[in-house]
Amino acid sequence: MATEAAHDQNRRLMDLLGMDRMSLSSKPREAQDRTEKWMRYLGFPGGILLFLAILYLPPGAGLSASAQAGAACFALALVWWVTEPFPTYVTSLVLMFLLLVTRVATDKAIMYVLGMDVIWLNLLAFILSSMLVKVKLAKRMALWLILRFGRKASHALVAFLILHMILAPLIPATAARAVMTLPLIVVVAAIYGATEENNNNFGRNLLLLNLCCISILSSMTMTGSAANLIAVGMIQTMADQRVYYVDWVKVGAPIAVATMFIMWWIGQKLLFRIPAAEQVPQLEGGLGLVREQYETLGPLTKPEKKAIGIFALVLALWMTDIFHMQWFGVEVSAPFAALLGAVIVLFPRYGVLQWSEAEIPWHLLIFSAGAYAGGLALDDTGAAAWGVKVLFGSFDLRSVPFGVAYTVVIAVMMYSHLLTTSKTVRTLIMLPIIISLAKSLGWNPLSFALPAALCIDWVVGLPISGKPNVILFSTNQYSVGDNFKYGMVACTVGVILLVLSAMTWFQWIGLTPDFWATAP
Repeated sequence: MATEAAHDQNRRLMDLLGMDRMSLSSKPREAQDRTEKWMRYLGFPGGILLFLAILYLPPGAGLSASAQAGAACFALALVWWVTEPFPTYVTSLVLMFLLLVTRVATDKAIMYVLGMDVIWLNLLAFILSSMLVKVKLAKRMALWLILRFGRKASHALVAFLILHMILAPLIPATAARAVMTLPLIVVVAAIYGATEENNNNFGRNLLLLNLCCISILSSMTMTGSAANLIAVGMIQTMADQRVYYVDWVKVGAPIAVATMFIMWWIGQKLLFRIPAAEQVPQLEGGLGLVREQYETLGPLTKPEKKAIGIFALVLALWMTDIFHMQWFGVEVSAPFAALLGAVIVLFPRYGVLQWSEAEIPWHLLIFSAGAYAGGLALDDTGAAAWGVKVLFGSFDLRSVPFGVAYTVVIAVMMYSHLLTTSKTVRTLIMLPIIISLAKSLGWNPLSFALPAALCIDWVVGLPISGKPNVILFSTNQYSVGDNFKYGMVACTVGVILLVLSAMTWFQWIGLTPDFWATAP
């Protein structure tokens, strides 16, 4: 009987190692419980009532007619985005329609957002990601890393950290990365004795480290998540400052990578200490199953070699975008580099992907376009500046040193995910306020906005804070309390590193002024 049970377990693990559940385009989620359903029922009339209330504010509120209308349209969209009585892309279409009807924006301005470079970058990034999945290069990398590092618990954790460092810049969908890696996570957990029936500290560390890696390492690059691209678009349009790919990497990558290596150590040494018995594989022949699955892939195929070459080219162009004018006399922007990669990927006979095989989340692109339109309306009409005045008007922030205001902004942005689970909604709410605040104080908006934008991806405090969180929590390897403890420590480490960077690294690269300087 024991032999039969072991055989069944091995068969189940082999099925998981097939890693066939690799879908890049996450679909709109259905309401999970009664509370969410009631939010959807109340969100529809609530958004309309808030729209009318703001639209017909009495004179003297300090808003121009266009700013009032823009704020009303955005408020309705915000309520509907949060409560989801309709899919988010439908709400974005409604928002764009209302901006036209209320004459807050022209039809040319609305159509313009659909052609923004960040929209195209998002679309093209998903084409490249689809190639990575089709040729099974992601699966090969994952299995190889486990075989290389999986003989000791701490090394197995490092393997997943490295895997996510590779995948994060290549696949902009965090839920997709969670789905892609979940089978391997479950298998490795079982190899070290962590199952649904037998939770242990290795399993807690493994799942929670992956949870944080999926979200936090997304902040390494502007292509790490769709929210990052929305943030870049808002900074470019509202602050009139171009954010190069390498600019984001210089700011985001050191913080994200340092945080995850710190959490790798804190998790297994302090939070959920892994005893000696869990430091080595518990399942006899477990790594043999991984090796068997890896060997079935055979040597690198021609499509895989093509995929490696294409990604190497695109990444090289992304990482050097700030130098292109100096080197070539022409700028190869991030969307143009992605377009070049997509052309090669889809080119007949020589490419590796058919158009029908590209998984593009069109609903996300429409949602993003509506978000940009609303953000631009808030800025152009002066509604964002009015919001800053209302929120901070009673404080004399000009007498406050830069570092104090910066620390408050970073802390609020970092922990706000406990209140608002949507990364995009947090971006839409917070960034216009942060940019307008920096402008009103006389600081470079980028010194506040770019570090704050990094915090958008840190949705790690609760199982409901993000889609990857829900996916990994379904393994029953850790509790809500475990998640909260690990996530809050990670966020606190991030705040500390961002503040220390503002005192040192960010000043050296010209992003922030002297930490204790007062507003000019």
